[in-house]
Amino acid sequence: MSSHSKRSEKKVTTQILREMKTRGEKIACLTAYDCTMASLVDAAGVDVILVGDSVAMVVQGLDTTVTVTLDHMLYHAALVRRGVERALVVGDLPFMSYQVNSDEALRNAGRMIKEAGVEAIKVEGGEVACEAVRRMVRVGIPVMGHLGLTPQSIHSFGTYKVRARDQEEADTLLRDAVLLEEAGAFAIVIEKVPAEVAKKVAAAVDVPVIGIGAGPHVDGQILVSHDMLGLYTRFQPRFVRRYANVADDMQDAFSRYRADVRSMEFPSPEESY
Repeated sequence: MSSHSKRSEKKVTTQILREMKTRGEKIACLTAYDCTMASLVDAAGVDVILVGDSVAMVVQGLDTTVTVTLDHMLYHAALVRRGVERALVVGDLPFMSYQVNSDEALRNAGRMIKEAGVEAIKVEGGEVACEAVRRMVRVGIPVMGHLGLTPQSIHSFGTYKVRARDQEEADTLLRDAVLLEEAGAFAIVIEKVPAEVAKKVAAAVDVPVIGIGAGPHVDGQILVSHDMLGLYTRFQPRFVRRYANVADDMQDAFSRYRADVRSMEFPSPEESY
């Protein structure tokens, strides 16, 4: 299907995502951090574009997502929103922009909606985030939850290992998913948990459950675009399938350009005025 016909499709909303879950139609989600990338992802027909705080690692060159700021997220979310016509655009609220209290969470979520133009926001955490989720939903801000491996808590976890392997943590994950749904979350991301645990979570709630490293039995999948394109190569999690090796192609192009400049092969007479 052409990008033109994709872009003529119906705008994705939170209600459409719920309908997709009801029909058993899988939801495709990817990240983006700038207008060009967002436009390409949108034209491909991806349903949800997350402006993730993963920008800290794949764009800013940092080791964790913890240090990314609200101003960073507002900037990148505004760039992404300009490139999107069809997909639902979700903006991450970064670490300490919503955990202090629900008033601050509401103000910062409102800034993401008003200043960046996103259509929903995402927060990490289960029961601890529910008060903030309720406040945001009450004033009309759609909220996506995030459970399992929550990167903003990496200093607490101490490792990126799989979560919810033991029964106690699996039970807590399931309980937190139900609590997030009751608080009004329209969808829940679950990251790096066993496939059977994720399957139980998806069956326990009516809202879409989006997996990343959570197996095939959920309602949709999300990957970091730089990972699946082979642009970010510092490490490759087991759950990432690389659909391209763009870094190799780019490095080859840059090398050939350098060689052509030095040999005066570029610019040619046809490329000169």
